[in-house]
Amino acid sequence: MVQSTESSNRIEGITVAADRIEALVAKKVAPKDRSEQEVAGYRDVLATIHANYNKLRLSTDLIRDWHRMMYRFTGEAGGEWKTKDNAILEVLPDGRQVVRFQPVSSVGTPQFMERLVALFNHALEAGKADPLLLIASLVFDFECVHPFMDGNGRIGRLLTLLLLYQAGYEVGRYISLERIVEESKETYYEALLKSSHKWHDAQHDLRPWWNYFLGMLTAAYNEFELRVGTISSARGAKREMVRRAVERMTGRFTIGDLKRACPGVSYPTLQRALADLRRTRKVRCLGRGPDAQWERIKG
Repeated sequence: MVQSTESSNRIEGITVAADRIEALVAKKVAPKDRSEQEVAGYRDVLATIHANYNKLRLSTDLIRDWHRMMYRFTGEAGGEWKTKDNAILEVLPDGRQVVRFQPVSSVGTPQFMERLVALFNHALEAGKADPLLLIASLVFDFECVHPFMDGNGRIGRLLTLLLLYQAGYEVGRYISLERIVEESKETYYEALLKSSHKWHDAQHDLRPWWNYFLGMLTAAYNEFELRVGTISSARGAKREMVRRAVERMTGRFTIGDLKRACPGVSYPTLQRALADLRRTRKVRCLGRGPDAQWERIKG
């Protein structure tokens, strides 16, 4: 829950201090600023999916309710389709913005969304296509419609989790799919871009997006198998779990990041594992104290 909430929002540039995120997700503190308000809203939608996925049916009302819930702490009126046209932009190194993709117009959005959901439900019930490809296609088309002024990426990732659960792929209970997307976000955006070419003409190629989507899911199951393999009473198993978690870290990390990646491993064990890695020159510490940053030594 913590990883998924943090990663999905961080992909969109919404960040919360490391010493606040766990308490915020656990509802031990109230959101104190705009970023925390949006994170709290996402947390609530995510909790609804985890608890009630088998009772939910995909509909435009459900999607709008999620959007409303995601923004309910901000004071903004979420849950309404966009009222003006929007665009998916790319910021170039020189600061200029270019349009990567032009979504459906605001006028056409309600009709497109109703049609999209109806076609998906019909295709799923017909059983003539693999559910994984249908889910991937639904999420992709949702992002191409881009029905809200803001929050489309997060809603798309929530739809991914719900529909995978309903199709029997419950790895998201144990491995954060949103974290995997964040760690591969360049490939994620590249796949969206490649498959969106000629989308408005119905001549687009879904294979780049399908490959990314299925690769993301496969990565989650591979990680799950690795974690299951390290959950044993064998001596050193928890230190091995920490070592594998460190290998997956991108950029700098703190002991708090490792704690979230290694549920059930105590702080003393984390500290001993890091000390072992430090002695073998696998990691270096960049500061002092429990909030110090660490990084892997490459080579």
